[in-house]
Amino acid sequence: MTPLTVNRDRLAQTFLELVRIDSVSREEGSIACRVCEIFAEELGAETKTDESRPLTGSETGNLVVRIPGSIPVRPLFFNAHLDTVEPGRGVRPVLQNGRFSSDGSTILGADDKAAIAILIEAARILRDTGIPHGPVEFLFTVCEEIGLLGAKALDPALLSAREGFALDSTDPNVLITRAPQAIRFTLKVVGKAAHAGISPELGIHAIQIAAKAMAGISLGQIDPDTTANIGIIRGGTATNIVPSECVLEGEVRSHDPARLRKVQDAILGAFHREAGRFREETKASLPLVQTDVRDDYPALCVPDDHPIIACALRASERIGSPLKLQKTGGGSDANILHGKGLTTAILGIGMQKVHSTEEFILLDDMELTTRRVMAIMEEWARNQKEGQQPTSQN
Repeated sequence: MTPLTVNRDRLAQTFLELVRIDSVSREEGSIACRVCEIFAEELGAETKTDESRPLTGSETGNLVVRIPGSIPVRPLFFNAHLDTVEPGRGVRPVLQNGRFSSDGSTILGADDKAAIAILIEAARILRDTGIPHGPVEFLFTVCEEIGLLGAKALDPALLSAREGFALDSTDPNVLITRAPQAIRFTLKVVGKAAHAGISPELGIHAIQIAAKAMAGISLGQIDPDTTANIGIIRGGTATNIVPSECVLEGEVRSHDPARLRKVQDAILGAFHREAGRFREETKASLPLVQTDVRDDYPALCVPDDHPIIACALRASERIGSPLKLQKTGGGSDANILHGKGLTTAILGIGMQKVHSTEEFILLDDMELTTRRVMAIMEEWARNQKEGQQPTSQN
């Protein structure tokens, strides 16, 4: 494997520049423009913005960058997202002793601009060193933080590569190969309003019905592969009115699709049973329960012996930084891409305390991830050139 040196100062300056560009979800226009400028004008890469804006509400579409290979082998893709969470405007980054943070008033934006900076540095190294590599595609998505909207709107035919990596996790020594399927649900308990002081007996208390149902269900870590949560509850209009509605929003995640549906049905069933019990006891037509269940994202499961996993493990051994394979309880663009037929594993990049004003990342971890990405590119091309042709195993 060709020895390579990451330009740490250049990597750091790129990251500092990117985090200063506001790019909260749906406002990714400026960051997309700058990233496109770097790849197209400085690096001479082909860039394309897709037509996903009407589906996401973003200022821009997803950005695809193509870098031709020096070896005619199968292409490989790398993914990062352009958007950040709030508070993400006016970020003032601080670099001290190799540690990036914000000034404490905003997030830093390492999630996921550190990944963008890493991929830019990787492309610059390809240009500067002439390391043998196959065709490489970078996919920069929008609106990841508000429901993976950019990835969901992506036409997978825009990518030639069928296998790749998403750079969007914490531990730089971990490769995530399993992530859960998830559904979201909305429950509405419909009761009957009445004056709470004059005639409460004429009302049907929707919040109380919902509370009794909630008391009988399991939430949190259901089993090692499954979690459930009800995170939003809304109901009532005034303290002197028996509430006629209570709306609850929640989710279920599981690595086992059958188990996910069983937990989902148990939660919804508890509300229907409680409402039915009340109707039976009072001979009333209310309360009723209305439910809406939506698939959020599919499960991700890449076999340990899949070519991209074997490639990442070999490449990491070669640079003296072995990877550990893990599963996660979170969802990301990787779930969506994998579900669209693009086999995707998730590389950690070192970002810590994300989605908070205490977010930080170490330059050492960014350098390591850049070296790992370069090693994967070289290993992928080397093995195919030697006749070890990877095949998709979705």
